[in-house]
Formats: sequence, structure tokens, C-alpha cells
Amino acid sequence: MVDLGNYNELEIAREVDFGVYLTSEDGDILLPNKYIPEGAKVGDFVRVFVYRDSEDRVIATNLMPYATVREFACLTCTDTAPFGAFLDWGLEKDLLVPLHNQKNKMQAGRKYCVYIYLDETSDRVVATSKLGKYLHNEDGISLDENEEVQLLVAGLTDIGIKVIINNKYMGMLYKNEVFQDLQLGDKLTGYIKAIRPDNKIDVTLRKPGTTIVTESMEAGERILNLLRQGSGWLPLSDNSTPEDIYKLLGMSKKAFKRAIGGLYREGKIELTDNNIRLKR
Repeated sequence: MVDLGNYNELEIAREVDFGVYLTSEDGDILLPNKYIPEGAKVGDFVRVFVYRDSEDRVIATNLMPYATVREFACLTCTDTAPFGAFLDWGLEKDLLVPLHNQKNKMQAGRKYCVYIYLDETSDRVVATSKLGKYLHNEDGISLDENEEVQLLVAGLTDIGIKVIINNKYMGMLYKNEVFQDLQLGDKLTGYIKAIRPDNKIDVTLRKPGTTIVTESMEAGERILNLLRQGSGWLPLSDNSTPEDIYKLLGMSKKAFKRAIGGLYREGKIELTDNNIRLKR
């Protein structure tokens, strides 16, 4: 059977004026001319994404959506209607979020974290912002502390950043441990910090075994690289605010002070009340 809302390897069965038909157990599927790979011919197998077009026909494309069925993604709302909202997922036809699937009523121009699935009743690919049903924290967590995982930024809260872990679990990345500007939909590598008795998961961006000395050396290298790439100085000093340091360097003030202290002792930089400079 064709995996609707996902990639499929299908054989080109025959050519027509407006494209080629691909053979499948569910019947032939049209791949329009503009999506046919260069040099492809009858008998070749092609990798295509299969979904329903605006006229509800099953169709193939070589465009790559931002996410597929059974994946979480953060997508921008392009339009709304009384029956639902539409999200840009990288294809000609936007992705529908039915009204009953919206945790809060969606607004055009805003980004939302959703889960994409195939609705068995309508046989259409749809999305939902009600994520709880598709997260598996309560089903037993098959992760270990310090394990490397893939994170999707799914929400911003007062205490931290909600992340989807390995497309399966919800976790929390605490604000006081993040020294970079993260936005909804960002993807990054993290590590399991703790799995609590209530099945909540704490994650960190700090690689296990990283010491203060190692962090200080990495921060120092970052500062030196910026000084060398620029004009040899940075408008930061021991008196700079944590916000200014974070905005320019993506690190905490504590890490910054340790780094410039080390660079100064090594004779690599000069310090003033208003800036730091490469020592010539």
C-alpha cells in the first residue's frame, strides 16, 4: 500500500502529455511533468512524496515537505476558515488543522507546533496542536541519563523551553542553562539530564563530562575568533550586562568573565572599561 503523507519508491508505468503515472498497489498515481526527475523513464523507480492535492486526488511530487506523517513540526499558519486552519508545510497544498484539532484557535502569520497524521475516517493528511495523545512519556521512557538526543523546540515558558525529544517524548530545557537564542521550531542536539519519577524529562545542551575548564577554553576560542574576524575589538567588558554579552556571544556573563580572564593572563587580549582588544 502507498504510505500517504510520506515518501514512497514507485515505478514509472507510463508516460502521458502532462506527466507520468507511477504504479502502486492502490492504483496508478500521477507525477506531473514539473516534478519528474531529469532523465527518468518508464521502468525506473523514483522516490516521491505522496499526498492528496487540492482536488482530493492522490498525487506524487518530488518536493520535500517540512515534515511527514508521524512527525512533530513547527509550521506557520497561512490562513484560517470556519472549519480549520492551514499551515505551510512546503508543498503546493497547505496542511489542514481541523478546528477540533486546535488547542487554541490558530491565527494567520503565527507558528504552531503540531503533530501530522493520517486521519483514518477521511483518508487525508491533517495536523493537530493537541500533542498529548502523541507523546509517550507515560508509556515508559526508553532513554538513559546522558544519552544524546535530538530536540525540537516546541514551546517557550517562563521557566524554560519545551522540547520534543526524538519525535517521541516531551522534555524541558531550563532557561538558566541556555545561552543562545532559541525559537519555536529550532532543531538541535541535547542530552538527557534527568528522568523524574513522574515521567518528566529534563534535558541539557551541555555534553556530559564537560568541565568548567573545557567550557572556558571553548568560550575563549569563540571570543578570539570574533576578534580576529572583526576589527580586533569587541564592545564588551567586565561591566557589560548579561543581556549584551548573550546577544553578541551567546554565553553567560560568568562564562564570559572566566574566558576573558584566561585570555588576559595568557597575554592574548587587552581589557578596558568599555571593550576588549586583541593584543598586538
